[in-house]
Amino acid sequence: MLKKSAKLSWPERVAKIVNRFGTLRVSLFFLTMALCLTMLEVTVLNYALYGQIEIRDYVDPVLLTLLTMPWVLYFISELIRRLERSREHLTQVIEQLEALRKQDKASALNLRHNIQQLNYEIEERKRAELQREEAIRLLKQQIEERQKTQQHLYEQSILLRSCFDCSPDIIYYRDENGRFSGCNRSFEELTGKTEKEMVGLTPWEVYSEEVAEKVVASDREVLATNASLSYDMWLTYPDGSKKLFLIKKVPFFNNEGKRIGLLGFGRDIMEKQKAQEALEKASRDKTAFISTISHELRTPLNGIVGISRILKDSKLSKEQHNHVNTIFACAVTLGNIFNDIIDLDKIERKKLSINYEPVELSGFVFELNSVASLMAEQKNLHFDFYSNVPEQTWVQADPTRLRQVLWNLLANAVKFTLNGDVQFNVECHIRNTFAWIDFEIIDSGIGIPEAELENIFTMYYQVDREEVRAGTGTGIGLAISKILIDSMGGQIEVHSEINEGSTFSVSLKLDLVEAPEDTEAQVIDGLSILLVEDVELNIVVANSILKKLGHSVVVAKTGQQAIDAFSVGKFDVVLLDIQLPDMTGFDVLAHWQENGVVLPPVVALTANVIKTREDYLNKGMADVISKPIKMENVHKVFNRLFAQDEVQATLPAVDEKIQSDADFSILDVDFLEQMLDTIGYDQLEQNLELFEKLISEYMEILDSNLCAKDQDEIGKQAHKIKGAAASMGLQHIQKIANQIQLTDTPAWWENLDDRVEQLKHACEHDLQVLKDWMNTL
Repeated sequence: MLKKSAKLSWPERVAKIVNRFGTLRVSLFFLTMALCLTMLEVTVLNYALYGQIEIRDYVDPVLLTLLTMPWVLYFISELIRRLERSREHLTQVIEQLEALRKQDKASALNLRHNIQQLNYEIEERKRAELQREEAIRLLKQQIEERQKTQQHLYEQSILLRSCFDCSPDIIYYRDENGRFSGCNRSFEELTGKTEKEMVGLTPWEVYSEEVAEKVVASDREVLATNASLSYDMWLTYPDGSKKLFLIKKVPFFNNEGKRIGLLGFGRDIMEKQKAQEALEKASRDKTAFISTISHELRTPLNGIVGISRILKDSKLSKEQHNHVNTIFACAVTLGNIFNDIIDLDKIERKKLSINYEPVELSGFVFELNSVASLMAEQKNLHFDFYSNVPEQTWVQADPTRLRQVLWNLLANAVKFTLNGDVQFNVECHIRNTFAWIDFEIIDSGIGIPEAELENIFTMYYQVDREEVRAGTGTGIGLAISKILIDSMGGQIEVHSEINEGSTFSVSLKLDLVEAPEDTEAQVIDGLSILLVEDVELNIVVANSILKKLGHSVVVAKTGQQAIDAFSVGKFDVVLLDIQLPDMTGFDVLAHWQENGVVLPPVVALTANVIKTREDYLNKGMADVISKPIKMENVHKVFNRLFAQDEVQATLPAVDEKIQSDADFSILDVDFLEQMLDTIGYDQLEQNLELFEKLISEYMEILDSNLCAKDQDEIGKQAHKIKGAAASMGLQHIQKIANQIQLTDTPAWWENLDDRVEQLKHACEHDLQVLKDWMNTL
């Protein structure tokens, strides 16, 4: 790099002078100096050479100097000036270059610094890139691990969900607001809704109102205490079957310990319940069997003892006397054995079944009078009898059980009366469709202490009196009598004074019934009929028969369908089932009546819920046809409604209702043969296959409702079974189902288990009988 000298050289000084004073002045100065120098040189030289100096010697040099020197000087000065300027410019350029060099140096330093920084940054970026690659690698590894974890969690969730769905227990969970957030497949089957449909619903939108109230109340208890809760609950499936569940609820917390809802678990304990009920039933059956057999056999056994005692006191040969003593001893021994059986198994008592049938009351009481008078005569007692029952008074009663009660009371009156008299009074007060019957048995016997009157009707109560101790018996007679009278809806009372005698009174309200009458039916055809029936088999049978008779049929399976299908003038008659899925037949009839509809004759298809024809007529029905529908019944009713000649028709349903078990055969052969003529063998066989499928479903649902003790649902299910059995001519099954269906009859609950067992056995046995019968065709 060029540096400016601290001391200027002479050329530089000259140049500065030229630049300072200008070329002309410097040129004149140097011209003057040249002239002076020329003159000096001429002087010196001439003086040296010639020794003298002349003016002419100065002229030529001076002129030459004047002519040449100004231009030379000017040229030199201008050259110097220009060179100086060039130098100065060069100096400036050099300075600029120096500045640029310095700037370049600074830039170079800055560039070097930037390069270093860039290299550092490159290194940092390399390190960052390596870190990024490492981070990416770690991220990929984490992603792979997370994917594996997610896959594992997914597999676990699938496994857990599969376990939930495969679990027979119901599982669900709800949020803090009580809305469902999820459930398993068992719970879906219980509610009939999918999990997606369940999410967001409240218990009120899923369960019935009664169940929802219990569920919400238990939820509140769990959330209030933050503790688990267990309880039993009956839940209903969409098909109407019920199951008993052991429900357990626990609060549900997240990782932070915040409660987010509750979990619910439900275990089916139906088998446990059934086993428990089976044990209880076995216990009751054992007690009932022992008690019933003992009591039922004691009455004739007492007769054997009494007759043998009379024979002992009569004139007999020695051999005959020995035989009578043997009979007497065996009878007493057998009585003691019965007492031992009762003592060994004093367990819970079981009420006996009540089987209603039409009874001619006047003949019934006179029969009792005959037997009782014979008993009193054998003890030399005076016997009085009074009855105001009109002849041909038919009532709906259980003659066997009523006779059992009255026989027991009469036998006790005779047994505990040592001397005096016994009275048997019967008073009958008839009202419209029923009769109040008062039976009164009065004796002048040993009486009953007032303190023991409260115990007289309890099981195993026995009279502790010396004079009658030999014949006190087991102590179950009066207890069973009270059970039977209560089951019949009546009352039994006792009034007694010690050594003054006793008065037992029995009061019963018995429905009046009509005696069956046979009628000839005329043929009515061409009717347009609205058939309202919900059981498929009944529809097939009724539809086939009605069409066979020449009628046109429109079918409605629910009350609402019947209302929608009906229009004025469209139908000649309506055959209306009483029990429908959504309402009763009476509700349908009331709807039409309230809307002022002009109705054709409305005929009830009875399931024998109401016992008399008049009850149906009082509710607005034109007549009644029993199920299964038979041609002769259709003829009778249609003749009554449409024929010119009035034909008195009875209610076949009542006839079927009141027949005893012995009068029922397994199959209604007449009906089946009529079905064969109407629909043919193939269709009947198809109906049988449909019946087999339906009856198993009906029985399963009946069992679940039986365990749940849901009286209404049991009645509805029995109604379906009865209707299905009726359509196949299985009248034995029909009768049993009808007894189960009549939920308002006395002792219904007490007899329910036995009737269900009978129904199960009949379904297996009677169905095979029907198949065997069809195979013979």
